[in-house]
Amino acid sequence: MKAMVLAAGRGSRLAPLTDHTPKPLLPVAGKPLILQTVERLKAAGISQIVINTHHLGGQIEAALGNGAEMGVSIQYSQEPELLETGGGIKKALPILKDEIFVLCNGDIYSDFDLQTLPTSLTAGDLAHLVLVPKPPSREHGDFVCREGRVVGRGSDYVYAGVAMIHADLFQFAPAGAFSLRDLLFDAVAKQRVGAQIHSGQWIDIGTPEDYRRANASITTD
Repeated sequence: MKAMVLAAGRGSRLAPLTDHTPKPLLPVAGKPLILQTVERLKAAGISQIVINTHHLGGQIEAALGNGAEMGVSIQYSQEPELLETGGGIKKALPILKDEIFVLCNGDIYSDFDLQTLPTSLTAGDLAHLVLVPKPPSREHGDFVCREGRVVGRGSDYVYAGVAMIHADLFQFAPAGAFSLRDLLFDAVAKQRVGAQIHSGQWIDIGTPEDYRRANASITTD
């Protein structure tokens, strides 16, 4: 199975930290976020990785190269214009090629074990999401989950930035830039999304405060 890591965003809320450094290269506990993600993918037996890039993307390619030094194979999907999460994945599908792939956000720190993901999707499903309980910093949640199924939109849980995705999720996706959330909400309405809950460490590094909290709370990985 292959994986895609989303790393194209500008990280505007983290400015000025991201003015000259792409957010996925910001270090947490002394190591760039995206490098930690690649290492976790490798530990889970996933060695073929696609990374989309836009903002300062050349720095990411320079830092990771083709992945050979880390024992993985990395390909890049470059976006001259930012395509958002959904558009970025759709553009990368010809590189991914696989019908089912793992998706990871490049700006998340978590101790989630990627080896606990299912080996495949439940028949008929378009996605399997990793969810976390809504943190106090979030005003609203994303989903309601019961017995391993996402049963609707709601405030119980937020998407943790890790998923298994079926390429058919993008069958009727629009051209250009769009959010993955739109497709997921539609798939949830059709009862075609499974889920698992992660109760461990999870920090979505979106603001300077999130970044400070991540580095303050992490001593070892």
